[in-house]
Amino acid sequence: LGHHLTELDVSHNRLTALGAEVVSALRELRKLNLSHNQLPALPAQLGALARLEELDVSFNRLTHLPDSLSCLSRLRTLDVDHNQLTAFPRQLLQLVALEELDVSSNRLRGLPEDISALCALKILWLSGAELGTLPAGFCELASLESLMLDNNGLQALPAQFSRLQRLKMLNLSSNLLEEFPAALLPLAGLEELYLSRNQLTSVPSLISGLGRLLTLWLDNNRIRYLPDSIVELTGLEELVLQGNQIAVLPDNFGQLSRVGLWKIKDNPLIQPPYEVCMKGIPYIAAYQKELAHSQPAVQPRLKLLLMGHKAAGKTLLRHCLTEERVEGCPGGGDKEKCYPPSPPPVSKGIEVTSWTADASRGLRFIVYDLAGDESYEVIQPFFLSPGALYVLVVNLATYEPRRFSTTVGSFLHRVGARVPHAVVCIVGTHADLCGERELEEKCLDIHRQIALQEKHDAEGLSRLAQVVDEALARDFELRSASPHAAYYGVSDKNLRRRKAHFQYLLNHRLQILSPVLPVSCRDPRHLQRLRDKLLSVAEHREIFPNLHRVLPRSWQVLEELHFQPPQAQRLWLSWWDSARLGLQAGLTEDRLQSALSYLHESGKLLYFEDSPALKEHVFHNLTRLIDILNVFFQRDPSLLLHKLLLGTSGEGKAEGESSPPLALPTPSQELLRATQLHQYVEGFLLHGLLPAHVIRLLLKPHVQAQQDLQLLLELLEKMGLCYCLNKPKGKPLNGSTAWYKFPCYVQNEVPHAEAWINGTNLAGQSFVAEQLQIEYSFPFTFPPGLFARYSVQINSHVVHRSDGKFQIFAYRGKVPVVVSYRPAKGVLQPDTLSIASHASLPNIWTAWQAITPLVEELNVLLQEWPGLHYTVHILCSKCLKRGSPNPHAFPGELLSQPRPEGVAEIICPKNGSERVNVALVYPPTPTVISPCSKKNVGEKHRNQ
Repeated sequence: LGHHLTELDVSHNRLTALGAEVVSALRELRKLNLSHNQLPALPAQLGALARLEELDVSFNRLTHLPDSLSCLSRLRTLDVDHNQLTAFPRQLLQLVALEELDVSSNRLRGLPEDISALCALKILWLSGAELGTLPAGFCELASLESLMLDNNGLQALPAQFSRLQRLKMLNLSSNLLEEFPAALLPLAGLEELYLSRNQLTSVPSLISGLGRLLTLWLDNNRIRYLPDSIVELTGLEELVLQGNQIAVLPDNFGQLSRVGLWKIKDNPLIQPPYEVCMKGIPYIAAYQKELAHSQPAVQPRLKLLLMGHKAAGKTLLRHCLTEERVEGCPGGGDKEKCYPPSPPPVSKGIEVTSWTADASRGLRFIVYDLAGDESYEVIQPFFLSPGALYVLVVNLATYEPRRFSTTVGSFLHRVGARVPHAVVCIVGTHADLCGERELEEKCLDIHRQIALQEKHDAEGLSRLAQVVDEALARDFELRSASPHAAYYGVSDKNLRRRKAHFQYLLNHRLQILSPVLPVSCRDPRHLQRLRDKLLSVAEHREIFPNLHRVLPRSWQVLEELHFQPPQAQRLWLSWWDSARLGLQAGLTEDRLQSALSYLHESGKLLYFEDSPALKEHVFHNLTRLIDILNVFFQRDPSLLLHKLLLGTSGEGKAEGESSPPLALPTPSQELLRATQLHQYVEGFLLHGLLPAHVIRLLLKPHVQAQQDLQLLLELLEKMGLCYCLNKPKGKPLNGSTAWYKFPCYVQNEVPHAEAWINGTNLAGQSFVAEQLQIEYSFPFTFPPGLFARYSVQINSHVVHRSDGKFQIFAYRGKVPVVVSYRPAKGVLQPDTLSIASHASLPNIWTAWQAITPLVEELNVLLQEWPGLHYTVHILCSKCLKRGSPNPHAFPGELLSQPRPEGVAEIICPKNGSERVNVALVYPPTPTVISPCSKKNVGEKHRNQ
């Protein structure tokens, strides 16, 4: 048989040797695949396979190649990547027919001058070969079409590099280039250019000469601006610019209309505004067109957020900062007339105030006073946004060093996770209640503990990044062969992504202004000093460049029109109402979309263009909307009951409702009604349950019409605050009462409050044959309200659910799923959130099918926290089955990788003799192309 064999694939077989007599018998062989084995050497007889055209020996342990390899005169493709070569094999220089060569991930450290002998070479892979320079002879490879030089140490390219005129694809990512290589500019045929992760500071204007360019990746460099000529690259389909220092995009950027893959985040964009740029090229085009056709307007208005623990003094501080002062203060006037009288104002939840800080300079703040009560934590993150100034308020009178974590540290972690690189000012209130020495000691302690927390976090992240570096330094095959190795089985691509995230977290630490500013609201000098500090920070162009950005005048007019009578009093406007306002502002219907999208992204109004239920409405009255949110998150039962009783007084049949009126005339009936309403309040505070008609009572006078109520409930669902409990998916309720669930109010551990509404009961857990469990771990901070919002987001994926405060039992079809949150029990322990299911081993695919959509929903929510450090693991099914309190955790990166070929079981490091079926660790279908696939050169580039 061997004498007639033309193709042979023995990859993934753990071969340690190849018999010479076997090779000698394969005289007719044209294709031979020996990849992913453990071969330390190749037999010399390989050179006798005169008809061989393709040879793959990648992912082995080769330290050299046999000299006889030079005899393979017909060889067209050779893959030697991921071996242990320490120099370029000179035997290869004799292979003049070679068209594709891959010697990536070998420590070559250099190339021979006479590499030009490979004159037929079209595709050359030199990724991760530790190259510092290229020889002049390299530039004689005139047939080259695709060249991969990423992950090397190149600081420049030879001037003769421009001779490679047939080059279509060039990857120079992850090198040490500080200047854009001038030798690339004459390569007119270039279609794909990758320069990611270098140290470039600019892009030459002559780049417009690369007229055939389809793909341009310049991410994670130090580029401060783009040349105007880049807009002439009208054929571009991929443009990746994220992770640079670009503040302004060139005019006419919208000409790049064919760009489909567009990444621009992590740039200090001012023009167009960041919110516009993130929406894509069409929105940039609309913005620039609008700016060109209307008078520009500068809008100096900064968002100021007051946050801190309950009773920190935020509300009093807001009143003192924003209220008008009597002429003559602070120069010795009557303090009682200058500042709010005693007793101090009490927070009513989240409150918004406009503050003209300096009329002469036109500098205004929008001040958000975020309630410190824990019940508001689920909605607080919605108000934390980039480009704001954060004032963390600490009550110095009650502050103690042991309470630093709850009063200061946790808030810093929260802001840093939601808004990386945010600017934070620490203000200590009630300074008048502290002695001079006490005041100094407390301010110094806060300052010291902030520095210690920051040092601890940064050092921890650096150590984790070092572990990733060490894993990357090891060969993938070696890493995959050792279950005890860090990042066991994780691909280089996933490791590089992990490393980039750690680097991002380290480079985007909070900007904490020091020192702590002690303030007494009874001392005008303290308040003036705080005002001066806030104004000086706000006017700093490098800290808040967005404050000085220019907007199209029509966009500013549209915003102003939304807040003028009569529409200012309404809760929402229809899209057509906004369109009519747009016409008044000079915006035609086709240009309105971009303006509304910007106003939404910048937090001026809410417009959900991606929601079928909400896209026809614009929620412009945010103050009124916040008042409504405050009603829902007020946990005082007497206050809630009072609102309901007020709502029933004089209540007749509501517009659009067929239910009978709630208000009854006789005293006994009124008592009955009060008792009934009290039960609703109890159900709400214990189980988070309310029927729609009671919600309407609760919201009077904020909501009048039934349509307002329905839209509001759709909005609350969109925000992840509640969901309709008994509404069939995609069907109306047919007149029955709609019940809504607010997960953040659930108090009991494993409730069954829904059973009497749904008529269902969750059966006891069946015998667990094999268990799948994905665990998310949060070492620094767990996003407030995340579990409650996640509970809402998964509702469309599950049935027969039963919610506890920290646990959800449900089904995906007939497959059970359990979602559990476990708060940290100590400072050194992380919070965890896990998603689990179970099935017999032959049916384990059903468990994967059940949990995968839930994992994806959680990942979407976590994208709202770009500065959050968390890890994902797949817990060992065998350990779980044994009841181990500390099961082994496989890296969560394996979820995005295909199952390894030829591997049926994986060793659990907790018990070296125990093997885990690969189906219990990897999902059933690969989510990325295998790194060794070469069906498409571009695909292989992206995977590596």
